[in-house]
Amino acid sequence: MRIKKTLSIVYLLLIALMALGTIVGKYTSVEMAADQFFGAWWFTLLWAVGVALGVAYFIQQRVRRPLLVLLHLSFVVILLGALLTHLTAKKGIVHLRQGKPVTTYSTKTGEQQPLPFTLKLNRFRVSYHAGNMAAMDYASEITILHDKQVEHYQVAMNKIYTGYGVRLYQSSFDDDMRGSYLAVNADPYGIPVTYVGYALLFIGLVGMLVDKRGRFRQLLRQSKAQRAAIVGLLLCIFAPTHAQTALSQATAAEFGKVLIVYNGRICPLETFAIDFTKKLYGSQQYQDYTPCQVLTGFLFWPSEWMKAPILKVKSKALREQLQLNEYISPMRLFGQQGYILGPYLQEAQNQQSNMAKALLDVDDKMMLLMSLTKGDVLKLYPYVTPNGQVDWFAPTDKLPRTMPVAQQKYIRSILNLANQLAHQGRNDMLNDLVHKLQRYQVYYGGTTLPSPLALKAEHLYNHFPFTTILFMVNLTLGLCSIFFLAQRKRYVYFTIFMGLAWGILTFTLALRWIINGTIPMANGYETMLLLSWLIMFVSLLTTRTLKLMTTFGLLMSGFMLLVSHIGEMDPNITPRMPVLNSPLLSIHVSIIMMAYALLSLTFISALAYFLTSRSHRKGMVQMSQQLTLLSQLFLYPAMTTLGLGIFIGAIWANISWGTYWSWDPKETWALITFMVYAVLLHPHSLPSLQRPRIYHLYCLCAFLTLLMTYFGVNYFLGGMHSYA
Repeated sequence: MRIKKTLSIVYLLLIALMALGTIVGKYTSVEMAADQFFGAWWFTLLWAVGVALGVAYFIQQRVRRPLLVLLHLSFVVILLGALLTHLTAKKGIVHLRQGKPVTTYSTKTGEQQPLPFTLKLNRFRVSYHAGNMAAMDYASEITILHDKQVEHYQVAMNKIYTGYGVRLYQSSFDDDMRGSYLAVNADPYGIPVTYVGYALLFIGLVGMLVDKRGRFRQLLRQSKAQRAAIVGLLLCIFAPTHAQTALSQATAAEFGKVLIVYNGRICPLETFAIDFTKKLYGSQQYQDYTPCQVLTGFLFWPSEWMKAPILKVKSKALREQLQLNEYISPMRLFGQQGYILGPYLQEAQNQQSNMAKALLDVDDKMMLLMSLTKGDVLKLYPYVTPNGQVDWFAPTDKLPRTMPVAQQKYIRSILNLANQLAHQGRNDMLNDLVHKLQRYQVYYGGTTLPSPLALKAEHLYNHFPFTTILFMVNLTLGLCSIFFLAQRKRYVYFTIFMGLAWGILTFTLALRWIINGTIPMANGYETMLLLSWLIMFVSLLTTRTLKLMTTFGLLMSGFMLLVSHIGEMDPNITPRMPVLNSPLLSIHVSIIMMAYALLSLTFISALAYFLTSRSHRKGMVQMSQQLTLLSQLFLYPAMTTLGLGIFIGAIWANISWGTYWSWDPKETWALITFMVYAVLLHPHSLPSLQRPRIYHLYCLCAFLTLLMTYFGVNYFLGGMHSYA
């Protein structure tokens, strides 16, 4: 009994300290927290004490089932590997300059350590996405000399060098592109032991689901029908009004087909127009004007559109301080003393207050307007350089001397000519001019241009707000389905509607995949869509045997889509960071998202339990009982997928960054979430969890760790995963 109490205290203390460590990293640095907090002797000792107590309690309980022994042994082996890494691994950085041999590397303390070979940089290069805007990969071409052996190798993102007991991976580079920094990692003992632990863990977690004597299989046999219900809500708002001078919708739409380099990729101008209008107005529709009409309005009639009440000031405090309305004309920000935000800007840039952020947000909108009216953002003109590379230019850019004079004149003058035709109302000639620009882009754009299929996909994606419609439909249908719980024949229609919603979301994700050429799971917005997709997929698979899964799926997926819609997530399609171009990304994110979807359903089960538990009607009492069973059925595959996802992520990190665990806030909170939910798998050791009320209350509280892992890290703690 004493062992169990002491173990419980140590377990809780480890969770609390890990959470505290991520906060310490927020106000110092992630690297300092990893070294001085997570790498401290007392933290390592606490883990060792926890392992010793866990082994002692395990032996005391006389656990003999091989699968359980294997599963718990895997954690001991993983922690042993981590200890070996902590004690024996050597890490550092080597700075290479082109053509200069190097034989040592620098540790974090600044000491010089010998390399087991001579290292020389032959060339460093950066490869870019189309349009020469966003880096696609960084690569160092190196030569390794050991005794009389000469080896040539390329170290790049997700491509490390391994040999002679060390590993090299791309870290950084010099501004002049003639130097490169490679991180050095020598960990001959910790990595193999840790990987053995991962292998044992994979076997144990999967075995937990397939073992006939296991708790999960017992739960499956207990019931054929599960029930649940929950509450959700939402409404949506739109606004009308007045008019400005603008191109016709048809002519503006032709402009929308012109290609532009935006967000590090080449896309139709209509995509930029939509984002432009949303940034200014908070919605992609201003009065009766399309986004392309708004964009070309500012481009060709700037003085008139600068007087339109299109600029949204979100902050009520800022509006009161500057005596502004919620929607103002851009010209309203200019008074007798000049730009009215000017006196506040320098001070705001050094602050983190909400007022400062609101001020900078409005200033960003004005800077975007200025850039558009000058033409700085309009990178519309491709040019093939003498070495065959295609670069894109705006009319205000400094053009290469190698560019023919006629081509330079065309780039400088075409928008001015379009402006004249627009003012003259000669739409037919303006359309011809736009078509010529499109042909110009095709002729010079070469292989940098998106495929016709990608352009059609983006046009369709831009014109139908699939996810906005889906969150409203799913939440509404989910709420309505509650009133048809007892009417099975009618309730099945909600399942059919969910199947249609799932198909539409699948189509939406496919469009994003076609547009960007990569699986849509590289940022927070895309993973929320994936999470919603998985929730509906699981619900559709289980709704025949686990009744009311339709209500679960509709409400939870609608909530996830709502969060992606109203949150601070960026729906823009952008090229991936170089480090994300790994096949392990898709596996890691897919499995983690499946775990989050299942754990979200345990949260919904808990909410439904407390909503129904107060009723003494027989049907409600039965529903409350079945909710506990349903929640546990979600819990076991959730823990399996979460465990697999975390440690597949560790393997990916080892391949990409040369270290399988670095105490980054996202991975630390994922481990916290795993440890918190793992408590629910031990009802025999914690009998209070066998009481449904305590069990569901714990599920409600545990869900906070998942929210912190998914949202809190991205928006508060930061770290290497902050792009997600």
